[in-house]
Amino acid sequence: MDRPVKRSIKIAGHPTSISLETPFWQALQEIASSRNQPVGELIATVDRDRTGGLSSALRVHVLEYYRERLRRLSE
Repeated sequence: MDRPVKRSIKIAGHPTSISLETPFWQALQEIASSRNQPVGELIATVDRDRTGGLSSALRVHVLEYYRERLRRLSE
């Protein structure tokens, strides 16, 4: 199993660190690219809407994105 990778970023001007496994970092990059936005902007959007921890919220966001994409392909 892939170990989480900790990265430091700034959200709304405040430094924070996020620990995610490499596949989740790659998925966030893919999602951000598909939306023509920087990864930091995507993370800030998820941060604004979250209720729990940021790393968990990002994992859920990735899961929901790919579930929705799969649903659209199935239609």
